[in-house]
Amino acid sequence: MSTVLAQIESQIAKLSSTAVRKNTGFITAVADGVAKVNGLSDVMYNEMVAFPGGVIGIALNLGEDEVGCVVLGDVSQLKQGDEVQTTGKLLSVPVGKGLLGRVVDALGNAVDGKGAIDSTTFYPVEKIAPGIMARKSVNQPLFTGIMAIDSMIPIGRGQRELIIGDRGTGKTTIAIDTIINQANINRVGLASGDASFRPVYSIYVAIGQKNSNIVRTIAALEAAGALEFTCIVAAPAADNPANQYLAPYSGAAIGEWFMENGMDALIVYDDLSKHAVAYRQISLILKRPSGREAYPGDVFYLHSRLLERAARLDGKGSLTALPIIETLAGDVSAYIPTNVISITDGQIFLETDLFNQGIRPAVSVGLSVSRVGSAAQIKATKQVGGKLKGELAQFRELAAFAQFGSDLDAKTKAQLDRGSRIVELFKQPAFNPISIELQAVTIFALQKGYYDGIDIKTVTKTSASIREFFKTRQDALLTEIRTKAALDKDLEAKIITALNAWKSSNG
Repeated sequence: MSTVLAQIESQIAKLSSTAVRKNTGFITAVADGVAKVNGLSDVMYNEMVAFPGGVIGIALNLGEDEVGCVVLGDVSQLKQGDEVQTTGKLLSVPVGKGLLGRVVDALGNAVDGKGAIDSTTFYPVEKIAPGIMARKSVNQPLFTGIMAIDSMIPIGRGQRELIIGDRGTGKTTIAIDTIINQANINRVGLASGDASFRPVYSIYVAIGQKNSNIVRTIAALEAAGALEFTCIVAAPAADNPANQYLAPYSGAAIGEWFMENGMDALIVYDDLSKHAVAYRQISLILKRPSGREAYPGDVFYLHSRLLERAARLDGKGSLTALPIIETLAGDVSAYIPTNVISITDGQIFLETDLFNQGIRPAVSVGLSVSRVGSAAQIKATKQVGGKLKGELAQFRELAAFAQFGSDLDAKTKAQLDRGSRIVELFKQPAFNPISIELQAVTIFALQKGYYDGIDIKTVTKTSASIREFFKTRQDALLTEIRTKAALDKDLEAKIITALNAWKSSNG
């Protein structure tokens, strides 16, 4: 009996009589993944809210009488009258190198079956972008491995370059090529033992895509050995709109960790058209007033606060953004495309007609632009490819007129012939990025007339043969081009000697 009394007394002694402050409320309505909650007077915008059964939501609509919460878990378990509590925490995701090689959802939870994410650091999903004074000008190149882009529409570290075009024109392929090329550069740079080498880590955010497409992308990255330098944030089409809305911000937070810690990162948002649609869906359910095309009034702010987070910071690292936008029938003047064009530092426009003609990547030289320009190029690329964009744009204009005229003068014929060779030279298969030193050699051969005497249809095959020759027999010369990053007279002479050796060995 005494032991029972002693136990009761010890339990009473443990009781705390201090008041605990909790901000609770109750669900008034649940529909379409959104819960209306009454009583959360102290809730913050974007705060995590705890529902019964461990389900998490975020407070998006702070009304006078009720709070609109988007539920991020299983809504089917929730019902009217359930108690809801604030957590005092803003929505955060795990960050760090532990996410490399992993596939996570919009909340940073592993979805690849490889166990929990090894990370103890968390960054808020929403963060104010760096200010003007913290930023540094973009002048370090970020090579895509695609000749047409690296020579004519260069991208720099810290830039935001939009990839825009109709469905099925190869937008994702350009982004995947860039990620693979960065992994190739990382391997070469890390193996060289150069202390000043800065690898680029990639984040690929899949928004509203089919699961099969996401699996195909992962397989392509794995086959190319790029997954170890990449984190994939997946919010597939089957996911609820809240996860699709959050995924790009989560990806930006993961990328910001690298930038803040003196490293360079690349983030691909594939694609922001579906992101805007997911946000429209949430906004309409939350009864927010709709504007043009039923998008809410803050849809521009939705993307600007996301893309402004990409920057090159003074004394730290950089975050480069490649947002993707899908157009309908090539209409770049539609609402969401014009919004994102005005936020970014240039765009790579992919044309359906070019794609259907077999010109891949189908980059439209006339409509594509990089507002950073040659500041993001190495000197060797400027030397060999400086005039290419003008020549190609001129060729497209001439070709349009030439189809109406039968008699062409010699000068026009020569321009058309050269333009056709440049078009053939820039054709490149998917998931096969070319290193910058091989690009320089390939274009240098064009400038020195090594493709002039051959049939136009064999230009692509010939350029591949030149690259193969240099890769297998001129490795030291390629290393010299890569380290010097500029062509002097001595280097030019060596390249010409090598090209002559290739020519004699190929008859």
